[in-house]
Amino acid sequence: MYVSIRDRPGIGRRPGPDAVVARVSTTVVLLGVVSLLTDVSSEMVSSVLPLYLTAQVGLTMTAYGFLDGVYQGVSAAVRIAGGYAGDRSSRPKWVAAIGYGVSALSRIAMLPVQGLAAITAVITADRLGKGLRTAPRDALIAASSDPAMLGRSFGVHRALDTAGAALGPLLAFGLLAGVPGSYDSIFVVSFAFAAVGLAVLLLFVPNPLTATDGRRAGLRRLGRELTSPRLRRPLLAAGLLGLLTVGDGFLYLTLQDRDGFAARYFPLLYVGTNVAYLVLAVPLGRLADRVGRARVLVGGHLALLGCYLLAAGPSGGLAATVVVLLLLGTFYASTDGVLAALISRLVPAEVRGSGIAAAQTVVAAARFVASLAFGLAWDATGPGRALVVAAMLLAIAVPGAAWLLRGVETGADPDGAGTADTADRSPADRTPDGGVPA
Repeated sequence: MYVSIRDRPGIGRRPGPDAVVARVSTTVVLLGVVSLLTDVSSEMVSSVLPLYLTAQVGLTMTAYGFLDGVYQGVSAAVRIAGGYAGDRSSRPKWVAAIGYGVSALSRIAMLPVQGLAAITAVITADRLGKGLRTAPRDALIAASSDPAMLGRSFGVHRALDTAGAALGPLLAFGLLAGVPGSYDSIFVVSFAFAAVGLAVLLLFVPNPLTATDGRRAGLRRLGRELTSPRLRRPLLAAGLLGLLTVGDGFLYLTLQDRDGFAARYFPLLYVGTNVAYLVLAVPLGRLADRVGRARVLVGGHLALLGCYLLAAGPSGGLAATVVVLLLLGTFYASTDGVLAALISRLVPAEVRGSGIAAAQTVVAAARFVASLAFGLAWDATGPGRALVVAAMLLAIAVPGAAWLLRGVETGADPDGAGTADTADRSPADRTPDGGVPA
């Protein structure tokens, strides 16, 4: 991956079909480094959490489903608040910094906690921190990027982010291999990485004014934008697909249950997924810029469908496991940054963070429900049958989501009617950061 760094986004340029250099701003790269360090921290914990909770703490799958739902969905409670705070203050860096700080403190708080209630509280604090920081950070990425290269910029950020997500489980694996059952050491090292990431954000990431010409949207304007026709269908599609997105921990526990590999190798499953995500994030971001972000988003859920079917099969082995991890990594590379890039072009710049947060809130809330439902289904029918049911429902949902997303990037309704779309305004109508004047 070749990246040239520039400090200001270009306006109106579109990459040619032979373009090989991804131009991203210094801010995007620095935020990528912050995310890299933070993801080393978070994935060290995430990669051992399913086994820690089910084997060491002794939770049932229904109880684990509740905690996984908290992990997936509780951030929905503050995502819009974080996005709005960043938009309203026009200083999203400091809102993001609070979120990163809360998550860092939650790592060290894992040391003394015991029992379901205490663990739930710590996990809730971590996820609230993530919910608070994500939209302001993504708004900074969008504000500092060429509008025609949003998918590429988010892809570069997610690639750096995912490099950390791949390193975290490797560190956890090394600690568990050296000292079996050394979960406390994982929590301490995780906190150290989170603290360094926060320091990079505070010391090196610039804090530009992100609202166009200093304008700030009030709650009434925010409400109008978040309920506008151009956002309604993408949010419905994101929620529909999120309801059928099974948590990674369930998939990895299914693979372990089927193939019976040792618990100490469990963190390596996260490494496989994140390496695939790392390799594919930039290429799929570039593809989204060229063929349409909605198309790539839908395609990613087809990869997830294949992942479910393969993981649910009776026979496994190394080859099948590798393909499952590859498909799961493809899903994340096709959806995570791509959804943020899609939404960021459908709202004016002064409510960009709130718009991104709205989509992330819908997805997080839907995944909370999905985790609860899948945990109950696992206890009732077993992992294989539960995954088959999820695959069948996802196969029905994907065409519906594709219909909802048809034409959103061109401003056309599925029946051919037009809607306003900020991405389609002429360059003369755009503000210097690619937004549209109120």
